[in-house]
Amino acid sequence: MEPNQYLGWLALALTPGLGARMAGKLLRTFGSPGAIFSASLTSLEAQQLPAAVAQAIHSRQPMSAASKELAQAEAAKCHLVTWDEPCYPQLLKEIYDPPPLLYVKGNAELLNRHTIAMVGTRRPTPYGNQMAERLARDLAARGLVIVSGLARGIDACAHKGAISSATGGTVGVLGCGIDVIYPKENRKIFAEIEERGAIITEFPLGTFPAPQNFPIRNRIIAGMARGVVVVEGAQYSGSLITARLAMESGREVFAVPGNVTQPVSFGPNQLIKQGAKLVTGWEDVIEELPTPIRAQLVPVETTDSAQRASLAEQNLEPAEKALYAMLEVDSARHVDDLVEHSGMSSSEVLSALFELEMKGLVQQLPGKQFLKVML
Repeated sequence: MEPNQYLGWLALALTPGLGARMAGKLLRTFGSPGAIFSASLTSLEAQQLPAAVAQAIHSRQPMSAASKELAQAEAAKCHLVTWDEPCYPQLLKEIYDPPPLLYVKGNAELLNRHTIAMVGTRRPTPYGNQMAERLARDLAARGLVIVSGLARGIDACAHKGAISSATGGTVGVLGCGIDVIYPKENRKIFAEIEERGAIITEFPLGTFPAPQNFPIRNRIIAGMARGVVVVEGAQYSGSLITARLAMESGREVFAVPGNVTQPVSFGPNQLIKQGAKLVTGWEDVIEELPTPIRAQLVPVETTDSAQRASLAEQNLEPAEKALYAMLEVDSARHVDDLVEHSGMSSSEVLSALFELEMKGLVQQLPGKQFLKVML
């Protein structure tokens, strides 16, 4: 599509008070943005639009804003995708209120690959972080694209896991303008996804990440995925909204069980009670996909986590092996505690922990806390 042909679509997106649902209704009724902006005021009002919205469309004022937006989009090196183009996510078109226009950075071809969404709390436990990263890595290695919201916490871990796979792809869905990096600490992940994946949003350039934008964003995450995996989420978390939206769209819902004493385990544990598929590894997700999709995934020779841990231990020095055995994946231990119970000096413990970190077997948390990395 020629750049100027996006003007009408942009004008609809920039019409104050219109929204995706009403814009979609107008497009289905009139057939194209051009026909909408050429329609009489009477015919627009007949669509039960608010008077101010009908007047704005009839005056064609949004077309002026669209010209500026198009120039800014080109300067930001993002491209636009409308719902009548082949690269628009076809699964997303099936939901109740798909956005007619998406802003895209990166590889738009990923939008129609087989996708799994992964969501969860912004304040995960170490266990949640590791589960999200491992699951995303293992699913991406088999050819699935991981979709998440580019937020801190579980979202960031899911994107990192997908990127860490040599063949993995990932799509970040924003609750703000595509030129707005939020949260700021995810700047590096943004750059990596833009290079190896795709970033999308329906919000115009410069849109601030207001709280009300994220539930709107969540319907895209749920809508473009075959299923949604919830890793951790409290009782009223946005991840439960995403899971509900997935159910309403007829998509699979998966949940990673959590420690019942942790508030962030409420969401996934509750979903499992309600019939979500319990997930402890990539196999639990893939076996629920339709047979034709499973046949298209990449076979990967794997060993289970116990075997991988056993192989890792074989190459450890005695001090490293002793400390590795003392650590857990879901509960960090302080270095002083390790010194006290290992019978080693603090310098020996710190040296061995450093070697374990370099081998990717141990992770250091703030405050000299250490835990075992989930393999």
